[in-house]
Amino acid sequence: MGVHVIRKGALDYLTADTLEGTAHCFSTRYGGVSKGILASLNLGVHRGDEPDNVLENYRILGSTVGFRPEDTVFTRQIHSDLIDRVGREDCGRGLFRPVDHPCDGLVTNEPNVVLTVFSADCTPVLLYDPVVGAIGAVHAGWRGTAAQIAGKAARRMCEEFGCQPEHIRAAIGPCISQCCFETDADVPEAMRAAFGDEANAAIRPVGQKYYVNLKELNALALRRAGVNQIDVAAECTACDPDRFWSHRRVGGERGSLAAMIMLKGETV
Repeated sequence: MGVHVIRKGALDYLTADTLEGTAHCFSTRYGGVSKGILASLNLGVHRGDEPDNVLENYRILGSTVGFRPEDTVFTRQIHSDLIDRVGREDCGRGLFRPVDHPCDGLVTNEPNVVLTVFSADCTPVLLYDPVVGAIGAVHAGWRGTAAQIAGKAARRMCEEFGCQPEHIRAAIGPCISQCCFETDADVPEAMRAAFGDEANAAIRPVGQKYYVNLKELNALALRRAGVNQIDVAAECTACDPDRFWSHRRVGGERGSLAAMIMLKGETV
């Protein structure tokens, strides 16, 4: 098991062995048509980019990964633990029409529905049950991590689709790693409140500051939900701002990365 870099010409993205059988990716900055601070594969529609550029970026990525831009379903993220069940009727939500209510996670058991979550340091998590045929996608900032949204998404798949936790596979994508995620006491306090003493292994105090491992905490939330097949990307978005957008490094002057997953079905 593992996470792998895929390069096709200028395009660069990551895939995970645990998600084999789906069309999926964790995007990078490379391979699109956007310009300036949004160069080049910006996938965010609210970053000030030209809409035609964003759409073309989805076409470029989709033509390689195996999805149509028209089949995407976006989140409107608020650092919550809200999870939507979506289906074919929701396709185009975000890219072609507004997202009418907030959520930070999506689940479906319908093919040709491209679950899409966004990040620029926060933790993207993708889920797949190959037995039932169901998927999930989660955006976990530190608040969502403390709310254990990744584990809640797995439980929601069990409730909605009859998944068994031991059949669910997960992949945690590139995000800010412990090496760069320096915080005040509020973040470790929230993690200890959520995870108890188990959180301490993911918290490293340095003077008056703390370095927190969001990847490990999201993996812990998944394991608590019974998910044990987990691939974790090694990449740190803040360490490599040329390849990934990092809010910690550049603030709002950036594009958006996306984590995307789709159950394969007959061409619509």
